[in-house]
Amino acid sequence: MGETMTTALSSRWPRPPLDGYTVDDLFTLPDLPPHTQLIDGSLVLVSPQRLFHSTVIDLLVTGLRSAAPAEVEVRRQMTLVLNRRNGSEPDVCVVRAEADTGPDVNRYQAADVVLAVEVVSPDSEARDREAKPHRYATAGIPHFWLVEMTGTDQHPVVRVYELDPVTKAYALTGIHHDRLKTGVPFPVDIDISADALKEL
Repeated sequence: MGETMTTALSSRWPRPPLDGYTVDDLFTLPDLPPHTQLIDGSLVLVSPQRLFHSTVIDLLVTGLRSAAPAEVEVRRQMTLVLNRRNGSEPDVCVVRAEADTGPDVNRYQAADVVLAVEVVSPDSEARDREAKPHRYATAGIPHFWLVEMTGTDQHPVVRVYELDPVTKAYALTGIHHDRLKTGVPFPVDIDISADALKEL
């Protein structure tokens, strides 16, 4: 029984190369589950998400789109090519409009990204708090938001970071609880209260 299961799994999942996968593999390997990401050459599969995760993404996408200037686009769950061994999929990103070259676009280059947003899930805490911000900063993405659930009413708190060009690391510029109001990367004013989530 165990041998049969091992054989079935090994025939279903490809054996990783000795030096890890590349971004090209991420887009060419057959039958990868949706939203598979590549972090440091390893494939990362995404668990089913909670309602909080989905509604916060909707809330932020709606708020960002209503405020975004014409020269940028707001996208959800698109792959960002950070380097040869990292293809990450933030929950929300803001990209330069010229990066949208047509409906077949399935990835953006880090140089095209103005803002990356991660909504923390129980299975992704370490990646969202440590691995991804570090890689986004190294790739030169100027703005990063980290969103987590807080409080007894389970509403989001948004930590806003800006890339320090000297240290090449993110610096915290604000923590927002009921209202996300910031001037960068463009003026934004979004109600992120528990009531706003319930209205979605």
